[in-house]
Amino acid sequence: MDIEIGKLIFRTIFTYSMIVIVFRLMGKREIGELSLLDVVIFIMVAEIGVFTIEEPKRQLLEAIIPVFILLIIQRLIAWVSLKSKKFRDWFEGKPSVIISYGKIDEYEMKKQRYNLNDLMQQLRENGTRSIEDVAFAILEPSGKLSIFEQNEDGSDGYVYPLVMDGEIQERSLKKMNKPKTWLIKQLKQKGYPSIEEISFCSIDKNGEWYIDKKNERR
Repeated sequence: MDIEIGKLIFRTIFTYSMIVIVFRLMGKREIGELSLLDVVIFIMVAEIGVFTIEEPKRQLLEAIIPVFILLIIQRLIAWVSLKSKKFRDWFEGKPSVIISYGKIDEYEMKKQRYNLNDLMQQLRENGTRSIEDVAFAILEPSGKLSIFEQNEDGSDGYVYPLVMDGEIQERSLKKMNKPKTWLIKQLKQKGYPSIEEISFCSIDKNGEWYIDKKNERR
C-alpha cells in the first residue's frame, strides 16, 4: 500500500513538473490572449496529465511522448505564424471593428457571432458609459474588446497599423482615406525605401509615427 501511495505521489509531482516545463516552453501569454491552438493543447495536456496520475499501471513514456509532440506542434505553428501574416490571420483570425465613432457595425457583429449582450457587458467592464463615447471598439482574435474612447476635445487614442511584417495594411489606409502611394512616399522620406524591411509601422491621430525595422538591433 505504501509503495502504491509513493508511486502516486511521484507520478503527481512528475506530471506537474512536466506540464509546467511544457507551458513555460510554449511562451508567456495571458489567459485572455490564448489562441484556439493554445486552448486545444492545454485541454489535451490536462487530459494526458489526468490519465498519467489515475492510471499508475501505464508507463510514463505514454504521457511524455504525446505531450512533447503537442509542444513541437505548438512551437512549429507559432514559428510559421511569426513568419507569415497570412497564415496568422487565417489561423488566429483578424481583429474586427465593432464600433466606429459611436456607430455599431451590426454586419460585423453577426459575422463574428458577437451579440449586443456581449458588447454591452464588455463596455460596462471597461467603465464606458455610452456607445456614443466610443471612438473605436475592436474585437480582438482572443475575444477581448479593445475600446478607445473619445476625449473631451473629440480626439481618441486609436493608432492605425500601416505595415505589419512587411505588408501594407490596406484596411487602415482605407479608414484614413489614403492610397498606398501616400504611405510609400512618407516612408521613403523617413529613410525606409523598402516596405519589406519594416516589421511594424503605425500612425496616431496626432500624426505621430512609429516605425520598427525587422531584425533591428537595440
